[in-house]
Amino acid sequence: MRLKRIISDWGPVVLFTVMGIFTTIYFVNHPGGGMAARIITYDQIFLLTKQHIVMVLVSSIAAIVTAVPLGIMLTRPKFQGIGAVIENVVNVGQTVPSIAILALFFAILGLGFNTAVFALWLYSLLPILRNTYAGIKGVPRGVVEAARGMGMPSVRRLTRIELPLAAPVILAGVRTAVVVNVGTAALATYVGAGGYGDLIVTGIMVQRLPLLLTGCILSALLAIICDHILAILEKRTAEY
Repeated sequence: MRLKRIISDWGPVVLFTVMGIFTTIYFVNHPGGGMAARIITYDQIFLLTKQHIVMVLVSSIAAIVTAVPLGIMLTRPKFQGIGAVIENVVNVGQTVPSIAILALFFAILGLGFNTAVFALWLYSLLPILRNTYAGIKGVPRGVVEAARGMGMPSVRRLTRIELPLAAPVILAGVRTAVVVNVGTAALATYVGAGGYGDLIVTGIMVQRLPLLLTGCILSALLAIICDHILAILEKRTAEY
């Protein structure tokens, strides 16, 4: 039963990883011309993969560190009045197109990694903030009141009661933010931050389909892998 569960959980992750490896091998050996062959190499794809993953990882961790405490704060009685204001401000950041955010902060931060990470961080705040707020607010009041009646202090109620019960909802927000980040990170090529967007944009510019397909397929597979891993974590949290 344990082996069956491991295969059920992690089998798709292994499968999609293998698909990414075979996609890389195929297009390295069938680049569609000398120009594309100079771009689609194992070293270059490894570098772009590392750049893409690091951008998503850093921006997502920064968004979690920012949005989860902010969401918790907004559920506290003395801060509830400003909750709607902060959520509306974050909503504005979410409605602005990601390419516009990159262009705006390029003028402030310049080219490179920092601009891309800042834009991705800003773009992923809302799902995590909203789900943190909704998850804690969704904890049954009777459970919280029972803990208060037993003399449990507010910090302990938060860490022992509210956060564990809200964790699946919070993780659902993190899952959404990470998957959105994987796709949006392809635009980081426009500020010189690298990632799979280099292959996609270059493929469009020089009209080489293998370049375009390599970037698109690897980006899609990375999004699916991240989504599945976080779905496993979300399911495990719900079980506990």
